[in-house]
Amino acid sequence: MTHSNLHPNSSSSKFRAGFYIPFVTSLCLLVFLGLAWPTDDSSIPNGSSFSEFGCKRTLVRKEWRTLSNTQKAAFIGAVRCTQTLPNMTTYEGVRTRYDDFQAVHIHTADTVHYVGHFLPWHRGFVKMYEDVLREECGYDDAIPYWDWEVDIDSGQPVQKSPIFDPKTGFGGDGVPGTYTLPSNISSISLSDLMPSTFKGCVLDGPFSSAHYTVHLGPGKLITSHCLVRGIDNSVAHYLSSEVVNHALRAADYARFREALEGKPGEESEHESGHMIIGGDFGNFYSSPADPIFFLHHANLDRIWWTWQTIDLKTRLFDVSMSNHQTHRRQERPGKSQEALEYMLDYGQLSQLPLFRTIREVMDVRGAPLCYAYV
Repeated sequence: MTHSNLHPNSSSSKFRAGFYIPFVTSLCLLVFLGLAWPTDDSSIPNGSSFSEFGCKRTLVRKEWRTLSNTQKAAFIGAVRCTQTLPNMTTYEGVRTRYDDFQAVHIHTADTVHYVGHFLPWHRGFVKMYEDVLREECGYDDAIPYWDWEVDIDSGQPVQKSPIFDPKTGFGGDGVPGTYTLPSNISSISLSDLMPSTFKGCVLDGPFSSAHYTVHLGPGKLITSHCLVRGIDNSVAHYLSSEVVNHALRAADYARFREALEGKPGEESEHESGHMIIGGDFGNFYSSPADPIFFLHHANLDRIWWTWQTIDLKTRLFDVSMSNHQTHRRQERPGKSQEALEYMLDYGQLSQLPLFRTIREVMDVRGAPLCYAYV
């Protein structure tokens, strides 16, 4: 097979090597539930409407392990559907609708991490994929999320999580000796890859090498390969409820976002969620190769929404444009109106969403997002 490099630029930070390696008491939970749902109905079923927010239907995002086996199969079937549909972008190497999303992430990763719009951008990105699942693959539900706190707090290795079940989940860890990094890996800096996390191919489940071929990555390379994982429980602590609750104590968006995403060189819930799985998912650029990407980022979005709803009046539109990308030209810090009108860039998929600015993705209850978490 042939390999090529999408972009020559790279960074030396550990995170870019592959994503650097109860405060929510019952009272907070009640606050969250009371604000996250309309006050006249706290048990809106999937498909009902937050009519007061301009929604014809509100989707209810649920934790993966709470879904029935039928619901899990429906979601996985829809994901596999996107991996068979023809691509609509013209990025080099793309072949499917699923590849479109991975390619957009590869091409925009440098500008949407370690910045104030990290959370709004990914909120929109997950919503766009949810819309494709529903509109192009007949999926009639909401995208689920993976609450890794439950797995980490249990004290069991993350491999025990139902999300890795080979029959009802996404398959397990990579098998050693089944994958070799491309021979031209020297054409890019090793700071863009962490070879030790590429343990091997996933050989079981619906995204095994027998069922799924990744067409992009690792990193900015263009290669056809199996889905690679290398589970590493050494970063599990950063996915615990203790660490999440620390983030939720943040007084403003800037501090919250930094706690959740981290700064270059720091472990955090975001990067540790990637690194605990490793392989493709642990790479700064090509991480959407692993479908768990969307469940991980849905969970980060859920945590952000939880933080917003603790003080909805103050936090609903609290956002900043702080930038900790020290390798890039510093953007002027901003907040309020300036930040809210910032245009979200989704590359060649920018024509898909019904939203354009940060302001339009700040309230998940309203159109065009129209979803809730339980």
